[in-house]
Amino acid sequence: MRVAVVGAGIGGLTAARDLVAAGHDVVVLEAAEVAGGKLRRAEVAGVALDVGTEAMLHRRPEGSALAADLGLPLVHPTGASSRIWTRGSLRRLPRSLMGVPLDPDDLAASGVLSPEGLARARVERVEPWDGEDVSVGELVAARFGDEVVDRLVEPLLGGVYAGHARRLSVRATVPALADLAARGPLVTEGARTAPGAGTPVFAGLAGGMTSLVDALAAGLVVRTGATVRELVRTPAGLALVVGPTTAPERLEVDGVVLAVPPAPASRLLGDLAPRAAAELAGVETASTVVVALALAAADVAGLGSYDGSAAGFLVPPVDGRAIKASTFSFAKWEHVRAAGAAEGVVHLRTSLGRLGEEATLQRDDADLVADSLADLRAATGLDARPVDAVVQRWGGALPQYAVGHLDRVARVRAAVAEVGGLVVCGAAYDGVGVPAVIGSAHRAAGELAEDLRGRMGP
Repeated sequence: MRVAVVGAGIGGLTAARDLVAAGHDVVVLEAAEVAGGKLRRAEVAGVALDVGTEAMLHRRPEGSALAADLGLPLVHPTGASSRIWTRGSLRRLPRSLMGVPLDPDDLAASGVLSPEGLARARVERVEPWDGEDVSVGELVAARFGDEVVDRLVEPLLGGVYAGHARRLSVRATVPALADLAARGPLVTEGARTAPGAGTPVFAGLAGGMTSLVDALAAGLVVRTGATVRELVRTPAGLALVVGPTTAPERLEVDGVVLAVPPAPASRLLGDLAPRAAAELAGVETASTVVVALALAAADVAGLGSYDGSAAGFLVPPVDGRAIKASTFSFAKWEHVRAAGAAEGVVHLRTSLGRLGEEATLQRDDADLVADSLADLRAATGLDARPVDAVVQRWGGALPQYAVGHLDRVARVRAAVAEVGGLVVCGAAYDGVGVPAVIGSAHRAAGELAEDLRGRMGP
């Protein structure tokens, strides 16, 4: 049977691969001129560098398993550790579960909190909780105080979702925290030994994460620059209207995978599944910017922050800086260091933009680079002009998992299932990280394959 996958991000490409393996004739339609979604590379001072997603969670298996299936060897970050730039200094990131301190003494030694904030954080206040969904910030502030939320949870959670801890669902974003909190105290002797200790937390690919896109797309029919403008029901299945309004193409298929962000998914579902469309229209998204910098190796020599021991730093919103994080790519990834050394440069990245800060994307590239350099100077003493810089904007890239998000997703899937021959997947549903999106794609492809088998009969 013929299937159209709308969207050539990692979710759409994975779903397409599964459906091809199941024997279906699959075409992937991508509105942009390149496949990959938030996985993208750019050349920075002669080195190909990820300017979108640069790593995946290794302790969740879907991403690493897919890389293995495609014959792509994994690489892991070096032993360099992360810092938090707060209260005027770069400070060691204490052990935590998405910012929730697991060891009060380690938290004290880090210096991240003020004396008053530390005193409050040392006394966990455990109140009965029925497990009903609340925001991460509400739960953590009630247990440990506002300063733990502002200086630890916000930068860590914001690094993943570019959102705000007091608006993000604990059930959807940090389910392990919700499960622990429902059982009682979070700070226990058992919590000091994190599960999975000894297993690398993150993984990447030697050629960058975009290598995953290259390998997937190589075995598929992918049409870029193909905007899907309409999705309708036909007597035999579904039809898509593709291309410019001046020369529309009608494509009739037996099944469709919608692997696009919530806003375009909502538009396409408006007539076909109005309840799902309304739910998806209510999902907010955050826009972000990645600034990739190449600096002359000589310009960072002698600066302690760039000795290879630090992988970068996070910035709490409460500190009022322009950037929200910086990754020292040369220190975090050996393959990036080696490639840069051949060119006499070191590579860094900064990221800017959280929910509600869309105006950040509208600023000139030169201004975003200048803001990044100013904050790097204030944080690390760096005073140098970059050899090269690339600014990558990601408009509406990160869906926000508000309180009640899991129920919203269940309602969307139930409404879509009523259509028949139609499924959804992507970062809006089961998690925004690469493994979660791959898992979402496997689920969607499996459901559609089963639906199509049922229509084919014995």
